[in-house]
Amino acid sequence: MKFKIEREMLLGPLATVTGVVERRQTLPILANVFMRMEENRLTLVGTDLEVEISIEIGTLSGEDGECTVTARKLLDICRALPETATIDFSGEGDKVKMRSGRSRFTLQALPSKDFPRLEAGNWEERFKMPQPELRNLFDRTAFSMAQQDVRYFLNGVLIELDGKTITTVATDGHRLARSQTALSSPASAQRQAIVPRKAVAELGRFLGEGADDDVTVEINANHICLSKPGATMISKLIDGKFPDYKAVMAQVLNQKMTTDRRQFYEVLARTAVLTNEKYRGIRLEFSPGSLKVSAHNPEHEEATDEIPVDYAGSEIEIGFNVTYLMDALKALSTDQVEAELQDSNTGCMLHEPDNDDTLYLIMPMRL
Repeated sequence: MKFKIEREMLLGPLATVTGVVERRQTLPILANVFMRMEENRLTLVGTDLEVEISIEIGTLSGEDGECTVTARKLLDICRALPETATIDFSGEGDKVKMRSGRSRFTLQALPSKDFPRLEAGNWEERFKMPQPELRNLFDRTAFSMAQQDVRYFLNGVLIELDGKTITTVATDGHRLARSQTALSSPASAQRQAIVPRKAVAELGRFLGEGADDDVTVEINANHICLSKPGATMISKLIDGKFPDYKAVMAQVLNQKMTTDRRQFYEVLARTAVLTNEKYRGIRLEFSPGSLKVSAHNPEHEEATDEIPVDYAGSEIEIGFNVTYLMDALKALSTDQVEAELQDSNTGCMLHEPDNDDTLYLIMPMRL
């Protein structure tokens, strides 16, 4: 195979595909990127056998063929070349040669026929939605995923389809994030699918910033596929049953507080400096018109701060992990934030005023 390509055309797609490739591999070929030149189109594929991303780059001149080459070395070479560089690429046998200006590189290649691909089977559900909307759903929930929890079904984000609505949910057992939006084209049936942590991280890069194209989502019992013009991402799903999050969120929370979101975040950030580094506990004291925030640590250091709030309920003193509160406030986008709570033993629900499309439930902690 042979082709000529500008560095800038190759760099972005190559970086996206290489993101899937794990640094430590059980099979040597999994460290490689698959490259196919066919009818003046270059296809790049990267996989770790759990997630696969393929991207097409069009209108290139060259000769048809295919090969696999070490993904990270290829990416590092492209990054090191000048921005205006043009790369001449040729693959033959077990070697790949690259030429740009006076630079010459020879890389080892492995047979393309040995490159494994994800076989997803038949898709049972298909719908389209705007790329920014899908990315936003994951951005607003993914940070609440568990990390390496023995309850493996928590190490991912739930996608739930309910006719006209798509909902994403993530929880680590201490906090729960839920975001939903309406589908422009209704889904044919109710369905749940748990997207694993690795795929969620790659999905953010795959959907990219500022792209307004629709993305087609396809789901079956074991896989999910996202496709947009010139690019496809397939991931295995987590085989497990997600907890009944609706029952968890159905707590009776009658006390409501509204305050400036940025001001709330900043007072938490200041006070958090003197929290216990392991447990990150912070105390909130609600009283009419005021919220007092305090923290202390094993070195007997203390911090207290206070902000005005719109609150007319009873006095409540409650402890939280400050990181959980700050993550939720950062994910919201309005100037004001509303908190719903009941007493020191129930959770706190954060959301945008008059809008419950995105909800964050944070459970209290003993201080």
